[in-house]
Amino acid sequence: MLEIRSDLVDAMVRHARTDHPDEACGVLAGREGTEVPLRHVPMINAERSPTFYRFDSLEQLKVWREMDEADETPVVIYHSHTATQAYPSRTDVSLAAEPHAHYVLISTRDPDHAEIRSFRIADGEITEEEIRIV
Repeated sequence: MLEIRSDLVDAMVRHARTDHPDEACGVLAGREGTEVPLRHVPMINAERSPTFYRFDSLEQLKVWREMDEADETPVVIYHSHTATQAYPSRTDVSLAAEPHAHYVLISTRDPDHAEIRSFRIADGEITEEEIRIV
């Protein structure tokens, strides 16, 4: 189960809505060794695409270094789907490089309701998990 503060959920949804119709992406960082997301890090979708996302490699290097220096880890890696349900695509699964992260997907296809789901993705296996918003 992923437990996440409501202000962090709001920040991810706001980022997804702002970048719509392109997919948004980012990270929620937390202390090394915990699974508690503490800080929202919106990132640039280098693809600027409504159907695909990719972290900008220079920005990702900078963000990962900052997390390392602060003894943080990417607890959540998130991105949005603009026209489909919040479920990992084959591409999402193939790009999932953090086996300990929670992968949160936000669907912005409905302008009045954001669908938010969380998954673990490891070795090509997708496991949905409950989200508890606190």
